[in-house]
Amino acid sequence: MTRKEIVDIATNFLIEELEIEKDKISENASLRNDMGIDSLDFVDIVVIVERNFGFKINPEEMAKIDAFGEFCNYIESKAGDK
Repeated sequence: MTRKEIVDIATNFLIEELEIEKDKISENASLRNDMGIDSLDFVDIVVIVERNFGFKINPEEMAKIDAFGEFCNYIESKAGDK
């Protein structure tokens, strides 16, 4: 899976599942501060990532991620491991 495919899938589920406005999503946008993602949304993200990418998110690792680009990097590294 390419980086662009990961970004496209992640962007689409943020828009469709969490109702984040597309103009708020960028590589440097903070998931919490810029997009308003809260702890309940992160529970949804865990399910969505597992469904779309086939792996489970490690909560400790996810807690360290702030920017959307970092999130996509995390998915890319884990999706490559499976």
